[in-house]
Amino acid sequence: MEAVVKKFPEKPEDDDLQRPSRAEAEAAVATLLRWIGENPKREGLKETPKRVVKAYEELFGGYGHEPSEVLGRVFEEVAGYNDIVLVKDISFHTHCEHHMVPVLGKAHVAYLPDGKVLGLSKIARLVDMFGRRLQTQEAMTAQIADALDRTLKPRGVAVILEAEHLCMSMRGIRSHGSSTYTGTYRGVFADDQVQQDRILRLIGLSA
Repeated sequence: MEAVVKKFPEKPEDDDLQRPSRAEAEAAVATLLRWIGENPKREGLKETPKRVVKAYEELFGGYGHEPSEVLGRVFEEVAGYNDIVLVKDISFHTHCEHHMVPVLGKAHVAYLPDGKVLGLSKIARLVDMFGRRLQTQEAMTAQIADALDRTLKPRGVAVILEAEHLCMSMRGIRSHGSSTYTGTYRGVFADDQVQQDRILRLIGLSA
């Protein structure tokens, strides 16, 4: 019996979808190769369906994890520290859910602790987990903020993503080198322009 695709909080209606077999996934890649005018039986493409499916397992491995697993333990021994914790320039890659073309960028994640902190590498792992799903940049920005808010319950969370969308530079308008910025602020950051400006200065997006 084939496994049921894992349910994720943002898509509860998808709980009853069945995951295709590996052979079906490989056949789908072969179909696409024929559709673009290629011959999947020629020497250079014989193993391509298998390679693509294997690559997809890694590129979209974020579907196999939940934020609670990635963030794990929080630490309450903070020695009275209550100022901003910022991890900036976290490189990430994801894929646009509209065209399945790569999006390459950097994430900047900050929070104001309320007696609890995370191991710093956990924030980078959280960004990576959400990146390894089909995404819009706007949704990914909100997902990172929501996960931190639920786990840490900090006084504030700020998440800013800057990225190049290859669906813009490789197709359509073909705008090379353009960057898209998205940001969300929660808790005290949402209402405090001074704090927002401070974060932007720290990550180099404001004078």
